[in-house]
Amino acid sequence: MLSPPCLLPYDGEALLYPDWCKAEKSRHYFEAVLQTSEWQNDEVVMFGKKLTMSRKTAWYGLQPFRYTYSHVERTALPFTPVLEELRRQCEVTTGHKFNSALLNLYHHGMEGMGKHSDDEDSIVPFSGIASLSFGAERPFVFQHKKTRKKIKISLQDGSLLLMKERCQPCWWHELPKTKKVNGPRINITFRLMKT
Repeated sequence: MLSPPCLLPYDGEALLYPDWCKAEKSRHYFEAVLQTSEWQNDEVVMFGKKLTMSRKTAWYGLQPFRYTYSHVERTALPFTPVLEELRRQCEVTTGHKFNSALLNLYHHGMEGMGKHSDDEDSIVPFSGIASLSFGAERPFVFQHKKTRKKIKISLQDGSLLLMKERCQPCWWHELPKTKKVNGPRINITFRLMKT
C-alpha cells in the first residue's frame, strides 16, 4: 500500500489511509471489537473529583502495561484475537511496531475527546501511533502547540490514521463533539509502550 501525503505542513507527520478497510470488513471488525472487548466507562479527574463519562474505553497489550491518563491508571488486558489481527495488519501497512491498544467507544456525536497529545512518559518517544476508525464518520482536528494552526480532516469508517515523528510533541489532536452524528464509532489506537 502506497503511503498517502502528509496532512501536517511541518513539525511531524500524519498520514491518512481513508480506505484502509472496506465497508463489509469494517462492519465485521466493529461488531467483533464491540462484542469481545471488556469495556469500562471512562473516568476522569477534574478539579479533584472523579467523574464517570458515558464514553467507554478498554486497554490491551502484549504485556500488562500500566497506562495513566486523566489521573486514572489501567492495567492492560491480553490482546483478543481480533485485536491481534488488527495489530499485525497495522504493522504491515505502517512499518511500525505496536505492543498495546487503547479502545474508545463513542455512542454518538455528542461524545468526543478534548484537545490532547499522546506523549505520556510510558510511550516510546517519537514512535508511531496507528488510529483505526470503525463506524460513524467523525471530524478530527490537529492544532499546532505554538503557532495554533489548525488542520481539520474527516475520519471515515474503515480509515487508518498514522501519527509519527514529531506529531505528538508538536501537535494536539481532538475529536470534537457534533450534533450531526447519531451513530456509534469505535476507535483503536495502537501504541508502542516502553518495556
